[in-house]
Amino acid sequence: MSRRSRRLLGAAAAAALGLLASQVRASEPQGRSPACAGPEFRRLDFWLGDWDAYDAESPKTPSARTRVEEILGGCALREVYEGNNGTVGESFTIYDAGRKVWHQTWVTNRGRLLTIEGHFNGDSLTLEGPQYGSDGRKELIRGTWRPQQNGVAEIAHSSTDGGASWQPLFDILFVPRREAAALPPRAETDARAVADLDERYQAAVKNNDAETMAKILADDFVLVTGRGRVHGKAELLEDARKKTTLYEHQEDTDRTVRVWGDTAVVTALLWEKGVDKGAPFDYHLWFSDTYVRTVDGWKYVFGQASQPLPKP
Repeated sequence: MSRRSRRLLGAAAAAALGLLASQVRASEPQGRSPACAGPEFRRLDFWLGDWDAYDAESPKTPSARTRVEEILGGCALREVYEGNNGTVGESFTIYDAGRKVWHQTWVTNRGRLLTIEGHFNGDSLTLEGPQYGSDGRKELIRGTWRPQQNGVAEIAHSSTDGGASWQPLFDILFVPRREAAALPPRAETDARAVADLDERYQAAVKNNDAETMAKILADDFVLVTGRGRVHGKAELLEDARKKTTLYEHQEDTDRTVRVWGDTAVVTALLWEKGVDKGAPFDYHLWFSDTYVRTVDGWKYVFGQASQPLPKP
């Protein structure tokens, strides 16, 4: 090999080693940015992790998986939320040192945007800001994150009167995620979500809670009774608002949920007892409720009831 060839080969080898070294450096995790190394930037680090999210109303079944990680050299936290009802959202949270304010932006696959800001009080972070509905209606949202012995609590409230009064929005506990092998399959998770939703609907009917019924019912909902009568969403909501029927019992048993992709059918034995327009009633009947997964989560689209069963 000539001296010139050896020089060319040596140069090529050095270039290759340099390229390999640069690739290795690029693949290594980046260190924390000096600009975000102060203690104030680290106050929300208790939220970092891979979590199962549990609603306070259903503490036995996870409602979502949430992953929170550091990004941008530790200057921000990124949350990925995957709800069992089909909702997927991401949030980006950062401490704005210039204003000494914590800021979070939240977006979802439902087209929702929320920007909230606030401060720590002790070990709790409270953020607040406006959210606008598709009709332009403004609603204030206030969320608080607080470390717990077994995880992280996130509690939210909403206000439609500019903050004069607040109503509970949700109460979530994040606990460290279980091993994947212990999680139920997708169909079983969907079945539990639909069962919980159907239970909420029956409770709303019993309490004449038109607001909750409206959230669960699809706009084109249809109910067919055992006597052949057909009812729509608007009629059921109007009866609830007028409290046409007062229920003492509106509970079901022997519930079965079957899921086929984005469709689920709930079958159960319902006990209804109360007063309808002054006339008492007390009977059992079978019903089948059909739910469909939509961009807004599971919706109750069709119901069919049997005639009242003969009394034993």
